Amino acid sequence: MPDDARTPDAQGLSYPCGAAPALGQARAILPGLLWLRMPLPFVLDHINLWALRDGDGWAVVDTGVQTPAVLAAWSTLLAADGALGGLPITRVFATHMHPDHMGMAGWLTRKFDCRLWMTRAEYLMCRTLVADTGRAAPDDAIRFYRRCGWSQEAIDLYRARFGGFGRHMHALPDSYRRLVDGEHLRVGAHEWRVVVGRGHSPEHACLVSDELQVLISGDQVLPRISSNVSVFPTEPDADPLGEWLESIARLRAGLPDTLLVLPAHGEPFRGLHARLDRLAQGHATGLARLKRTLAEPHCVVELFGALFARQIDARSEQYGMASGETVAHLNHLLARGEIEILRDDDDVWRCRAL
Repeated sequence: MPDDARTPDAQGLSYPCGAAPALGQARAILPGLLWLRMPLPFVLDHINLWALRDGDGWAVVDTGVQTPAVLAAWSTLLAADGALGGLPITRVFATHMHPDHMGMAGWLTRKFDCRLWMTRAEYLMCRTLVADTGRAAPDDAIRFYRRCGWSQEAIDLYRARFGGFGRHMHALPDSYRRLVDGEHLRVGAHEWRVVVGRGHSPEHACLVSDELQVLISGDQVLPRISSNVSVFPTEPDADPLGEWLESIARLRAGLPDTLLVLPAHGEPFRGLHARLDRLAQGHATGLARLKRTLAEPHCVVELFGALFARQIDARSEQYGMASGETVAHLNHLLARGEIEILRDDDDVWRCRAL
């Protein structure tokens, strides 16, 4: 490990665990706690998974997407001479519903006849979104994105891509074991506590071991990027950014800065409070910049420059994420009474600061 791996960087974070494990391999973080990594076929090209020794097997936290590459990696890990020592999976924890976290949950639970553990809102929302696979895009969604200022070409691409959530998901288990905020669980020799965060997803479960001084943070706290916080057509008036900021404050107040954070993307790090402070400040800066821009009326797609450091291609899948995140910031300003919506005859909604 490099000498500077434990030295805080300019953001106040240090990375004490070294390089990520190779595909199909594992790296011990602590006795009985392994770091696994799976590939993703997206711009964000990896996800970290965690294996916790659980009696005569392993409990795993998150699973990767359903792709041939991930299946091959799991097969290598689970082989008799693999990094998991030929031991079975005893249970599958899913921090939240997104396919990179849930995609192989059905495969693993069926292969080992074990339970899926996750929060209720995440399980039910996951089932809802999987059911959209193969459906035509709903009219409500088309209206939502037209109001954002999408062109007809962008709408046509959305129609063609709609229902893709389930394409990276193995068939979900038909039942699950519910995780509840504040619940204490024993996994092998250690006790873990469930801490729920909101905003990135409805009821995201983090796992904290006070004994091991470890936080498995999923997407709720990432070291180098900020998780997407979006409004979607199914709940266009939602304020997920308000929920996200409340969750950041709750984590900051309730968790010690001494924890080793095991995130879903990036590397394990120390400096939890510094990272939470930076995430909160980043959104505060974005909201202030957005409000200044809204001295004159703008629609959603005209506001990307106020929030994002790069151009967003209307043909890319990031266009929908950028639109959802921009609406999340606007809805938060609306909830604070700082902007108003102007409904024009062209069906595009524009906002203006008050």
